[in-house]
Amino acid sequence: MSSPPVPCLCLRDARDQRLGTAVREAADHAESALARMMSFQGSPLPDLDAARSADPSWALPLLMQAGHWLSLDEATHLPRALALLDEAAPLCADAPPREQAHLTALRAVAEGRWQQACRLWDELLLEHPRDALALQWAHHWDLCLGDTISLRLRPARSLPEWDESDPLFPHMLGLYAFGLEENNLYPQAEDVGRRAVGASPSAPWAVHAVAHALDMQGRFEDGTAWLRQHQPRWAEDNAFAAHLWWHMALFRLEALDLPGVHRLMDAHLTGPATPTLAQRLDAASLLWRMHLLGEDVGARFVQLLHEAAVPPEEAGHWAFNDVHLMLAYLGAGELVQAESWLARCAARAMQPEEARRSNHAVAREVGLPVMRGLLALARGEAEQAVTTLQAVRPMVRRLGGSHVQRDLVDQSLMAAAAQAPHAPVGRALLNERLMAKPATPLTRRWAERLRLSLS
Repeated sequence: MSSPPVPCLCLRDARDQRLGTAVREAADHAESALARMMSFQGSPLPDLDAARSADPSWALPLLMQAGHWLSLDEATHLPRALALLDEAAPLCADAPPREQAHLTALRAVAEGRWQQACRLWDELLLEHPRDALALQWAHHWDLCLGDTISLRLRPARSLPEWDESDPLFPHMLGLYAFGLEENNLYPQAEDVGRRAVGASPSAPWAVHAVAHALDMQGRFEDGTAWLRQHQPRWAEDNAFAAHLWWHMALFRLEALDLPGVHRLMDAHLTGPATPTLAQRLDAASLLWRMHLLGEDVGARFVQLLHEAAVPPEEAGHWAFNDVHLMLAYLGAGELVQAESWLARCAARAMQPEEARRSNHAVAREVGLPVMRGLLALARGEAEQAVTTLQAVRPMVRRLGGSHVQRDLVDQSLMAAAAQAPHAPVGRALLNERLMAKPATPLTRRWAERLRLSLS
């Protein structure tokens, strides 16, 4: 006579999803880590270490640690993430299918197959629409891919299934608000973002989404006031802080408050305040915008390069980062290093084994041409810069990042058109800016640079 089946003792999380652990202490630490990952408040790693200690046989804390390192978008973190995934793999053999799916998706991310990972998370969310990890991670790599449609539709498919009393619900609203903004639905994005922050002031994606919506409309004073209003919640021990300070600086730049931008740089966008590559690249993009306006920021670029050497494995890891690192070299006047960086990125893009990575075609078709155009601009070859940047501009969305971040390409093209001079391109770009951000001080400055009238 066969023995009766052993009942599953596994726990369920706050969203009634089966976990691969029966240890309450481990589950509680993982839930705390998840809350930190959603709110960016403090590091999730200590909680995940505690979850691993409480149940060494549970794979999910290892997967969450791997996802944390992968989401920093630095090639230098890949070995650590891969080691965690390798450690998690045998533990996943008897794990719930949801956790096994996360292993497969994260493995795809680590191999550079970001689109495949997002497809896997989409399939997972059909069965588990309240899987916050799948929503957060897919949102992140949608942003890396420039997939604006999925940024809006994925949270829209899941949100009606959520309980609004769930502490993570405002963070999900924040993801949706950002997706609305990236699809140019600014009033809706602002409404959803404000609703999310009203429910939880510690929802940085929502604060961020509203800041984007205000920026895209040229509402720089409203944007400054919005960020200051919520500053106590996002400015301390929050991984979003440096990026939101960057947005604050962009609002001041739109107002042509250059002393204010320098103050923000000194206080929040240099040295120890920017420990990650993404934060340093935000600083580079801000400095480049100032440089295009004729501000002398060469010494700041030199300082930025000296604060952290760029590991060679970063070349070609993600075209978005490649372009921003090129800005740092060009702004510092290091044209030889810029040419060398371009050559290293190009060499990687041409390797056959790169073909499976999502970045492969983007690097060849978008990243490298953008960098060539920026290099031509720095060399004083304005006509070549106009030709190159104008040709690649319709594809720039594929670099990833947001509309606000990619605006540096448009501003670089305007600078090239002003130097060439190339009146038709300059007029077209100024008209676009006028429709989006009518008569802001920065728009007026670009009109002056292009020798065009706003009347």
